[in-house]
Amino acid sequence: MKNKHRMVLFSALFWGSGQFFIAKQKMKGRLFFLAQVLMAGIELLTGYWPNYFAGQIRNFSLRLHGGFFTRGLWGLITLGSVEGVKGDHSTILLINGIIALLGLAAFAAVYVLNITDAWKQGMFLDYPDSRLTGYSNKPIGKKAFPYLVLAPAAVIIIFIVFMPIIFSVVIAFTNYDANHLPPAHLVDWVGFDNLKKIVGIPIWSKTFIRVLTWTVVWAAAATFSTYFMGLLQALMLNSRHVKHKSFFQSIYILPWAIPGMISLLVFKNLLNGQFGPINQFLLDTGILSERIPFLTDPVIAKISVLAVNLWLGFPAFMVMLLGVLSNQEESLYEAAKIDGAGKFQVFFRIKLPLLMYATAPLIIMNLANNFNNFGAIYFLTGGGPVNPDLQFAGDTDILISWIYKLTLDQRMFSMAAVMNILIFMFTAVVSVWNFSRTNAFKEM
Repeated sequence: MKNKHRMVLFSALFWGSGQFFIAKQKMKGRLFFLAQVLMAGIELLTGYWPNYFAGQIRNFSLRLHGGFFTRGLWGLITLGSVEGVKGDHSTILLINGIIALLGLAAFAAVYVLNITDAWKQGMFLDYPDSRLTGYSNKPIGKKAFPYLVLAPAAVIIIFIVFMPIIFSVVIAFTNYDANHLPPAHLVDWVGFDNLKKIVGIPIWSKTFIRVLTWTVVWAAAATFSTYFMGLLQALMLNSRHVKHKSFFQSIYILPWAIPGMISLLVFKNLLNGQFGPINQFLLDTGILSERIPFLTDPVIAKISVLAVNLWLGFPAFMVMLLGVLSNQEESLYEAAKIDGAGKFQVFFRIKLPLLMYATAPLIIMNLANNFNNFGAIYFLTGGGPVNPDLQFAGDTDILISWIYKLTLDQRMFSMAAVMNILIFMFTAVVSVWNFSRTNAFKEM
């Protein structure tokens, strides 16, 4: 039997034994074997397997006696079997099951790496003159050190970033709502029923289309209105005819410096339809004869939200565009004027395209951010005014604020999870597309 076959056979049974005994790679063999011991130890020490094998348990069940991995997989598949205050908690079982599944996936990856490494190390021993790329019988030494240092951070990222995403996705395939709140009532898997509701039930499909349409309009209008207002302010402040530029920059940047939530709550009081000072001032001066429903009329409320967001958002673009303008070559514009180009031609054909090219990634990022701009909607209008034709949504609700209402107000967690998946798909596509256009990605 050749070395490669012996190493694979040994390492398949006892991880790292082929590297340890045949390839004489002591440290690598110990690390692989330690991973196997760790996996087995977690399962055995967290369950009642020793008692079961000793014949001390007659009615063995994974729910009560299984270890961390087997009990986690049981909970992930069944979501519990006993209802009541002292019964199973489906969401806890779901979280534990996801953790167990991620842990098993990590150990499976180590096992595959163990087998692959054993095969290639055996190939190196059988054919030492073949010079297999990247493999030798030298100890791992410095090559493994960076991976060991990066491993804790990778584990933390998996639990902080990937765990909530996975949990949100799997909740969308359950009936987790006000009628199925564990532990009093168990949660069950329902497959694609929640997605079918959005497509097949008229009230849900109508609400989803209306909210999605307004979300797209809101994101585009909020992004480009703040961009072009910031551009206008930047061009004015960059003009050589403007004096005391630092003073005006300090004034214009204040909306950005003040916490957005405070500004939104102030505007909510200013735009109050009955007691707001703006309406009162317009009535006292005789400009209006009746109050304007800034936040209670469907159309005016949307305009009000966009106007307030414009006031909050343009300073950020103004600052960025001022930096871009300060780095542009004036000789380029002077050459265009010498060739006979007018001011508008210089602006629309040279300056604006250059500015758009330099700030395009920022525009796309701001577009994705406005798609999820919960605060601008919730703290100003609360998603209102209320629309009885929509399912738990108001006329200014965007997807993220609708999700908030479905979650906290209606406790329709599964339906909110479906909306969350749709938002994630949009932002992920926009982010990947934006990142793929950067120079850093192209140079990888």
